[in-house]
Amino acid sequence: MEGVAAARRSFRPAVRDMVIALVVTVALVYGAHGEAHPSTNAYFTGGHHLPHTPAAALILVAVACLVLAWRRRWPVAVLGVSVAAATIYTLLGYVNGAVLVAPMIALYTVATQSSVRRAVAYGLGTLVVPGLASIAVNPFGPFGGGVDILPFMVALVVIAGIAVANRQAYVESIKDRAEQDARRRIDEERLRIARELHDVVAHTMATINVQAGVAAHVLSSRPEAAAESLQAIKVASKEGLRELRAILNVLRQADDADPTQPAPGTAQLEDLVAGARRAGLETTFTVTGQQVPLPAAVDLAAYRIVQESLTNAIRHAGPATAAVSLDYRHDELQIDVTDTGRGLPAGTAATAGTAAGQNGGHGLAGMRERAAAVGGTVETGPGPGGGFRVAARLPFGGQLADPARSRDAEGTRAAEGTRDGESTRDGEGTRAGEGTLAEEDARAAEGARAGDGIHP
Repeated sequence: MEGVAAARRSFRPAVRDMVIALVVTVALVYGAHGEAHPSTNAYFTGGHHLPHTPAAALILVAVACLVLAWRRRWPVAVLGVSVAAATIYTLLGYVNGAVLVAPMIALYTVATQSSVRRAVAYGLGTLVVPGLASIAVNPFGPFGGGVDILPFMVALVVIAGIAVANRQAYVESIKDRAEQDARRRIDEERLRIARELHDVVAHTMATINVQAGVAAHVLSSRPEAAAESLQAIKVASKEGLRELRAILNVLRQADDADPTQPAPGTAQLEDLVAGARRAGLETTFTVTGQQVPLPAAVDLAAYRIVQESLTNAIRHAGPATAAVSLDYRHDELQIDVTDTGRGLPAGTAATAGTAAGQNGGHGLAGMRERAAAVGGTVETGPGPGGGFRVAARLPFGGQLADPARSRDAEGTRAAEGTRDGESTRDGEGTRAGEGTLAEEDARAAEGARAGDGIHP
């Protein structure tokens, strides 16, 4: 029963097509009847006479028209039936001016749903079959009546159908491109959110992990140091929650007013460096060049690159110090983050990113993607004096003026920056008793990381 019902539904034409077919049937049957019974015979000359057309013959006209109700579902079959009915009506010797309109409607539908080659082929078939029949038994002579206008009708219908088909294909291509662009934007937004969450969570959890290890290590012998570590955990977790809340608010309130809190940028780097110091990584921060307002994307990328670099130093460098430097050039921002920790073995700089990806980490790859998104580059590897170095170039205008600039000059600047950072640390002073305390905390943190199974 369900199969029968489905077959009935598939056979039932659309209401719109049914109404159009009924209107065409009434008009063409009336026209064929008028051709068969004209009010005057004045236009019959040259010995031609009007054949007698019985009413039953108009059934063929009705068939050629009524079948148009299924022209959208089975266009080629409908064209064949309509052409056959019109051809039979013509071969019986009746005036066929009105009935030939029905195959033209079917041909138009076929042309709108077929390729250009097929549309032309079906047009030729529609022209030849009724045309030859009309030439053979036309009451008005071989080329009288509607025979002379039949080629123009077929050409007009085929061209119109091809034009409509091309227009529909163009509109569909625009819709497809719009859908692809929408999917691409969604994927890019998902990737951006994933990067933001990775940077926030990785930095916060790395800080908490190191400080928790320090607190557990010195809790019994030095409660005051454990309290400082717990305070650092509190500050880091509070900052991480704030950034996570900001990201989630963007997702929840995409249509609301702009957020009141500024997005992370270079203005927050001093707070970020201070957080690294609280986590036990002595870090210096220097800025050279004339500071200028950065584009929002470049500002955020700079912050995240420094954040990820310090996170990796906290997690993997061991007892070490770090130096962060920003160099404002006239068309780009250069970032240099170095640490004096264990770093990478010599010769592994080129494969650092691959190794990170194989081990499940996304930090180095994420930094490169962030830099590439604004037209910049990131280089990672062992530092000139040991440890690990991250060097980034972020253009202000979306493209580096000289991507192949000598890396030797960058290495020289990095070395100078490192020396400046060391002199800065010396200048900042040796706090009474704090040097020994920092070394003990660093050794405690290293022991906690070794116990946790954290490896560079």
